[in-house]
Amino acid sequence: MITVLRINHRPYRDKRITTHVALTARALGADAIVVDTDDEELRDAVNSVTHNFGGNFSIETGKNPIKFLKSFSGIKVHLTMYGIPVEECVQEIREKSLNRDVVVVVGASKVPFEFYEQSDYNVSISNQPISEVSALAIFLDRYFQGRELNREFEGRMRVVPTARGKTVKIIPDKRECLNILHKAGADERIISHCDSVEGLAVKMAELAHADLDLVRAGALLHDIGRTRTNGIDHAVEGAKILKELGNIDERVILIVERHTGAGIPADEAEKLGLGLRDFVPVTLEEKIVAHADNLYSGTTRTPLAEVIARYRKKGLDKAADRIVNLHRDLSAICGVDIDSIL
Repeated sequence: MITVLRINHRPYRDKRITTHVALTARALGADAIVVDTDDEELRDAVNSVTHNFGGNFSIETGKNPIKFLKSFSGIKVHLTMYGIPVEECVQEIREKSLNRDVVVVVGASKVPFEFYEQSDYNVSISNQPISEVSALAIFLDRYFQGRELNREFEGRMRVVPTARGKTVKIIPDKRECLNILHKAGADERIISHCDSVEGLAVKMAELAHADLDLVRAGALLHDIGRTRTNGIDHAVEGAKILKELGNIDERVILIVERHTGAGIPADEAEKLGLGLRDFVPVTLEEKIVAHADNLYSGTTRTPLAEVIARYRKKGLDKAADRIVNLHRDLSAICGVDIDSIL
């Protein structure tokens, strides 16, 4: 674990630069930042970025920095223009930290000499004046050898690389999902059903340690296609509606597209006029939403046995078998029979 210790933070003057230190730490591989001065606004700003863009980065403010450093049992690195060049010591730091935590001290002007004494490594990025943001970025890049640039963050907002312009895909929150449903023309019947499915799906996701934001959005939007059709193609139509919006994360769209029953294999999909495509849920989040939908008729919770009986009465034995298997698999992952989740 890598923690950045930011010292000499002055909320009235340094909020922007310390925010940038925190965002650089988060983006380039650090796990947490500790700031010496209490600053609620700073905490809120950093936590908001982590919530929207993903990861488990944490921030703590109002900690006595020298006490923190003295009590830290791992490797202590202090970034300063007066230290050993990073090229001469980063490999040793990397090797020694294989099984130990690291704290990286990032200061402002006039760092007390005690920090130099307490640090295992006083490291210079350059022997010229340089901002703490730049120094931290270069150190982390050298430490991780560029691997930090390939990290994947699973948040509700995801930047899609483009040659020109800006493309951001989002996992809409509950308020945004409801707005999308209303704008698509969803009536109270559709919205109430989606809300019921979301309640069960989120409980399943918590037990299964699935992506809650993804499950919540997929569950709330799963029947948006019923604003156009109530046929077997409503899932496909729902995916089309979300694609037309242009900014919805593809993972949400796939949840909507694959939520019918326990999925529709390509051969069955072709016979149903959906084209030769596979609509079977693949990810854990897709499976959770599909099965939560199976267990609700409108806003009424339906036991698995009744769901299966209804399918078999219609002669849909293969679909019924898939639902039974999905129920069994998800129950095993959740550690309880899904029917027992209220």
